[in-house]
Amino acid sequence: MSDELFHSVDELLAAVRTGLPVPAERKRLRLAAGLTPAQIAAALRVNSALVQGWEDGSAVPGPDIAPAYARLLDGLAARFPAPEQQTAPAPTPAPASVQVPAAPEQASPAAQQVMLDQHPDGSLVMGPPEACVQCGQPSVYRAQGRPMHLGGFCRPAAAPAAPAPEAAAPAAPTVQAEQPVPAPLQTTAAPAPAAAPVPVTAAPPGPTPAESPAPAARGERRPAASRTPARTAAARAAAPAAPAAARWWPMVALDASPDGGWALDIPGFPAPAGVKLGDWFVWLGTGLPLRIERAHPSGRGGDGTVCLTTGALKQLGLPAALPTTEKALASLQTKLAKAAAAVGMEVSEQVGPTFHAFRRAGSAGGQKTSVRVVVAPWLGQGDARQQATSALALPLATAPDGTVDGATFARRFRAFTTDLGVAPGATTATTGMALLEAVRPRVEWVKDPATGEWSSHLREGALPAGDLCVAPAAGARHPLTRELLSRGEAVCEEEDYKWWARELTAEESVRPWVVAVDVCASYLSVTDSLRLPAGPLEHVQNPDWNGGKTAGLWWCDFTTTAVDELLPHPATFHGCPPTGPGWYATPTVAYMATTYGFDPATITQAYLSTHTVPLLKEWTGHVRGGYKRAYADLGLTDGQAPEEFLAAYAVHKDVGQDEVRADALVLAGLYKNIYKGGIGKWADSARHLDDQAWLEKVAASWSYRPEIRFHIIAAARIAAHRRLRKTLQLTGRAPVAVNVDSYLYAADAPSPLELLPVKDDGTPVPGALRLGIAPGSHKHEASIPLGVVVEAMERREHPSKLVHHYTTDGRAIGPEQTGAGDGAAGTGGDDEEGGN
Repeated sequence: MSDELFHSVDELLAAVRTGLPVPAERKRLRLAAGLTPAQIAAALRVNSALVQGWEDGSAVPGPDIAPAYARLLDGLAARFPAPEQQTAPAPTPAPASVQVPAAPEQASPAAQQVMLDQHPDGSLVMGPPEACVQCGQPSVYRAQGRPMHLGGFCRPAAAPAAPAPEAAAPAAPTVQAEQPVPAPLQTTAAPAPAAAPVPVTAAPPGPTPAESPAPAARGERRPAASRTPARTAAARAAAPAAPAAARWWPMVALDASPDGGWALDIPGFPAPAGVKLGDWFVWLGTGLPLRIERAHPSGRGGDGTVCLTTGALKQLGLPAALPTTEKALASLQTKLAKAAAAVGMEVSEQVGPTFHAFRRAGSAGGQKTSVRVVVAPWLGQGDARQQATSALALPLATAPDGTVDGATFARRFRAFTTDLGVAPGATTATTGMALLEAVRPRVEWVKDPATGEWSSHLREGALPAGDLCVAPAAGARHPLTRELLSRGEAVCEEEDYKWWARELTAEESVRPWVVAVDVCASYLSVTDSLRLPAGPLEHVQNPDWNGGKTAGLWWCDFTTTAVDELLPHPATFHGCPPTGPGWYATPTVAYMATTYGFDPATITQAYLSTHTVPLLKEWTGHVRGGYKRAYADLGLTDGQAPEEFLAAYAVHKDVGQDEVRADALVLAGLYKNIYKGGIGKWADSARHLDDQAWLEKVAASWSYRPEIRFHIIAAARIAAHRRLRKTLQLTGRAPVAVNVDSYLYAADAPSPLELLPVKDDGTPVPGALRLGIAPGSHKHEASIPLGVVVEAMERREHPSKLVHHYTTDGRAIGPEQTGAGDGAAGTGGDDEEGGN
């Protein structure tokens, strides 16, 4: 049997023998503390359904979560002892620790509750991973100076099966002092001896890629609706609370400590043995617990990252700024290459803000390894290529005070990879594509049992490579499009609404205000279950409509189909009725057929996909999960009352010196740009490439599929029209102007509250205009005096240009600027979030 199978079995056993209290006790502790499953899930960054599963025994925490969960339960047990324990005489607690059991092999895991050594400030004493006195596995924690696992979280290599909870003897009463959450940042470590990193290499491996949380579980993390903008200290430190030996980390920040040693921002992470450049490369090559785990069993993981701070650069003798001359750069390259070669390692051919340090298989000095290095002080420096590759990293590394900080970057990087499952790439668009490849791999490798050789093939539903464009949906730059337009023929024009407006009604013209609302994450509201064309489009004469189950483009004539006059036309981006037949994506045709009575039997031809799949389901789950988590840290959650949401949204950017809120604001902006950039990437024009290079590198790529973007844009526009139409039917109110996802309504007050349809009990009506941060809900953009809007329309200017120059209470904040708010996926203008 292979080592890989043994590792898998060991991980399974470790997950079962968690050493946690029995499920009923877990639930008792939570209820005693007045906590909800959602609050615990938010602190541990998991789905609340998992917490409920841990409490009813239907699920067990994974090895990456169990230490933090054990820590929480230990703290609750100290505060809320079981009823039978409350009557027992409590021994006088020692100042920092209690006696460790002398014969741990005779105690059940649940009874191995010890108090760990603490510093005077309450933080836990930690050191290099050493063999736990109870189970022999590495532990960074100490009890009376000896290595001990947190909360009895021991994983013996072989142990008899524990008795069933009903048959187990009652554990002796244990009184345990409250264990404060350790500060996760800047854990100082003096230079370790040369052999210090060895225990990490020998430690049990982290979760194998196949055992990573399922994509759906990752994407469905939902914080508690009652979560406040300022998270508790326990919630802030929950993510880095697990011992380093129990999981893989995507990044660690290396800084110099005041005593001349090293400080790392992950508790217990092994430090380099010395402060010289050679010692650093030895450390990089020792098999550090750094890796980005694969998001899908058929996918690939990613290299872990070490982030160097200003202090680390100084200690290693590296320049504080990236050299600007070729001679200085060459000298730096030589210096790094020499130090790496001394231990059998190499560095990237070009050194910049990001580069790789690696050792090839068979090289002297140790095992094959690869680590990505990010030099925080160098971000944003270097030539155009180097600046481009680090463009997404720079905002992640920028602290609230405007400085580029390595610890800030590492903290946000870990949150980013936890939420999305991939590392940030060079751009938001490429990151969006990398995420899709990670959660829905195109290629699957199989081993021939006869020959033992591996071969790859496309997985079912995968996007094939090659130029698969058809003339009506090839994108503006493709020769097929140019040829079609040169003959005066129609191409697909599925786009977001652009600059639609109408005359005000008599009732609207006497209202003093125009209120602008904007859709939150409109694309994410439709991509979860949207069936998209995965296979090539094939031309079909007199196609079978089959209820719109097949993705594709349809030749339809909507000129005789009546629609609502007060709303923009649902089938056109300009909102005006079409003047003739044209090519429309399946979501548009389906809406026109079901809502306005269009007859699909009149369709004479179509380009239909050979394979229709919900291509972005897992992708949407990851992005939406990160989006919601980030906004929850800013005090914006699902289910908030309209007034509560408006108040929270008005101050959500006021982060001050709050580290959690500052991180969340940066991450929320990145997540929004990633889903928009990823969707725009389907029709990438890559203006920096000449036509031939574009055809070879872009049009022939699996990620160039304009028809997929057409379907997403059409679905988002149709979803918006459906909400506008339902609001009109319930309230008689319709927008006077629309641009992308910004809707302007005439109102009696500078507030959108009067526009919201509500049920008899005051709750929002599903499918209509509603306020909230959830994808598809709306936020208040601005309130503009009606007279100003009328003057702009009389000048034949679109009133949405005024949105960014008025506050939500109607105060003017700046002069008019043309083009404000004009943007869609891949257009390069302002995003449809209104810049928020």
